[in-house]
Amino acid sequence: MEEHDICSGDSVTEKKILWTEHSLPTFPCLDKDLTTDVCIIGGGITGLTSAYTLAKAGKSCVVIDKDLLGHGQSCRTTAHLSWALDERYCKLINYFSEDIIKLIIESHSSAIDYIEKIIREENIDCDFERVNGYLFPDNGGSSADIPEKEFLCLQNLGIKTELLSVPPRPFIQGPCLVFPRQAKFHIMKYLHGLILALQRYGAQIYTHTPAVKIENTDHLTVTVKSGYKIQAKSLIVATCTPINNRFYLHTKQAAYRSYVIAAPIPKDSFPEGLFWDTAEPYHYIRTQKNDVDPTMQWIIIGGEDHKTGQCDYAADPYLHLLYTARKYIPQIKEYSYKWSGQFFVPIDSIGFIGKNPGEDNVYIATGDAGNGMTHGTIAGILIPDLILGKENAWKEVYRPGRKTIRAGDNYIKENINTLMQYKDLFTPGELKRIEDLPIDRGMIIRRKLQKIAIYKDFDKKIHCMSAICSHLGGCVRWNTIEKTWDCPCHGSEFDKFGRVVIGPANEDLKPMNEG
Repeated sequence: MEEHDICSGDSVTEKKILWTEHSLPTFPCLDKDLTTDVCIIGGGITGLTSAYTLAKAGKSCVVIDKDLLGHGQSCRTTAHLSWALDERYCKLINYFSEDIIKLIIESHSSAIDYIEKIIREENIDCDFERVNGYLFPDNGGSSADIPEKEFLCLQNLGIKTELLSVPPRPFIQGPCLVFPRQAKFHIMKYLHGLILALQRYGAQIYTHTPAVKIENTDHLTVTVKSGYKIQAKSLIVATCTPINNRFYLHTKQAAYRSYVIAAPIPKDSFPEGLFWDTAEPYHYIRTQKNDVDPTMQWIIIGGEDHKTGQCDYAADPYLHLLYTARKYIPQIKEYSYKWSGQFFVPIDSIGFIGKNPGEDNVYIATGDAGNGMTHGTIAGILIPDLILGKENAWKEVYRPGRKTIRAGDNYIKENINTLMQYKDLFTPGELKRIEDLPIDRGMIIRRKLQKIAIYKDFDKKIHCMSAICSHLGGCVRWNTIEKTWDCPCHGSEFDKFGRVVIGPANEDLKPMNEG
């Protein structure tokens, strides 16, 4: 018997994101009770790919999203399609056998192939292009030997890569590892094509329809905020981090935030490919076609990652990215777009995809570790296979209930880190007088035994709410860059007014009276 209360709230998107210049079809709110084979919560790449695979196989599917389709973390990607993971294989070999490593590579490579297959079969124009990936050393950094280590590891596994002693590009200094047949695409154009295909295959889609309760007793029932119910044989929770699993998985992964800028550059002034340096934190670079001016293209550079809520925000990460971009293209003056995204890193760096522990008909996908496009597509292959009763060699690799013994030290370190964040419950407030708070800023104050999050809007109106995260009781912190309240314990994010943007929190911050 399983019951979950999961009011996911309403999100507010304020950042200007390159991909969202391309709009997706709109859909109504759910206005009736439904019965279906599969209910899918979350309309990003994971949910839509899963729905596509299942609908094409003849299953009836209902997709619901609390916001607009694609406007969660999927639109905040840099849309690299790669089996060169953020966590290097020369490190993963310490956690997994060679056979498992080969399956991990196979799954991400197959995900790229599956995307390409869907694009071809559904005639989706989404700027898909096969390119090489280049891992190059950070000049003067302590990780300059990583390309060589990674090459030797992959060579021992029989995986084809190439180590170039003569750099292929002027800005690369030192040995460069080349990963063949990676790819890139425009995520929103791709999702647009998936949505049109889903409609042709008969899937039902509803937006602005947050799930508020899942009951898995005699029948699996999802109740949405308006009170209507969806009865299903199977449920896929495709919400970046599972909103139905309150504790277990959140002790096995950590939330990180990454930042992105896009700047205009002349067409063909930067080479095609996916580029990753070995800095700490590292940076990732690619170009994208400019749909407005054919003489120009976009250079997209991301990085400056840090644990969610665990940053002093003294420096602007977007300016750091601009300085890094100028190392490669000195003529860049400014950026036109900036955004950030959140991702979750498991203790062994490999995602959790499959049955929710303890339930046979509820499936989850989380822990993409910065490879969200391929990870979401892997989920869109693997979870449908599990529902359809098909054998899949990746099942045990991604099983959410697995225990990676050799990553035990990471488990201990991550949970000690989480426990340390609870110290904020006992510290003084940041501000003694609310009148001193600047406009469009938030701070934490203490009122006797309570910690209060306060925000002053542009009309100088004060908004007060509990600073205690509705997930597991951590104290949120004000994010001066994104203007959000972030929980440093398990990565929940709330907008400036306390409404849930990203889980695992399932309720908004509790409103409080000023005084």
